[in-house]
Amino acid sequence: MPLPPPLTALHDLDAQLAGSGYAVLDAAALARLAALPGDALTAWGPLWDDLPPDAFLKDGGRYRRRRHGCFIVTPATAEVLPQPHRAHWQPVEYNALHGGIERWFSPLHAEMADDPAWRQLLCALAARSATLRGLAASAPCYVEAHPFRIDTTDGIGRPTPEGAHRDGVDLVVVVLVARQGIKGGETRVFDARGPQGLRFTLTEPWSALLLDDERVIHESTPIQPIDTATGGHRDTLVLTFRAGGFQGPA
Repeated sequence: MPLPPPLTALHDLDAQLAGSGYAVLDAAALARLAALPGDALTAWGPLWDDLPPDAFLKDGGRYRRRRHGCFIVTPATAEVLPQPHRAHWQPVEYNALHGGIERWFSPLHAEMADDPAWRQLLCALAARSATLRGLAASAPCYVEAHPFRIDTTDGIGRPTPEGAHRDGVDLVVVVLVARQGIKGGETRVFDARGPQGLRFTLTEPWSALLLDDERVIHESTPIQPIDTATGGHRDTLVLTFRAGGFQGPA
């Protein structure tokens, strides 16, 4: 049986993140954090059926589909500014497999990026990132959004083919959107400065893992189909929050 995640009460979120470097919110808590009804998030679910293949997988796999979008968010004024479409870039220090190259992915669906609920979600999470780093809520936060589908087209799907890693940002949020017909996909979080760690499996749609990217490294184990005839997939929304600007080549 999968190990359940250690849930965090919403009123303890900032303290849990500051103390342990991670926190897990159930779907109801994530919706409350953004002051949204629960169905505001679930309405985006069908968009994961329209994600183009990731053409940059260096292991030759066909198991990952994704989109990408960038925003500048100011929590104090609830301002969310969509940015002109740009490449996703990470240094090799944080992504040894895919770092150092500009990866261009298709943009987010307008049904999500233009939704007022999307702006509320980004503002609420950007505020948590500012609190984590001791920044004023008036400071701009640079947000990248990545809807992913990992499927079992190759018999096995790898949510994190680069292995345990950091992303080079302040806050990482991994929202589970759906699990269908799969086993595996266990989340593992490790202290970046020592051997401490934990493992669990997100199973509730729209539950979320929040990570202090300076404190911890993370990975998800491969997925396999429960029934090879029908296959399966794991859908997530990964959001990263960073002060000072987007990552890009010097």
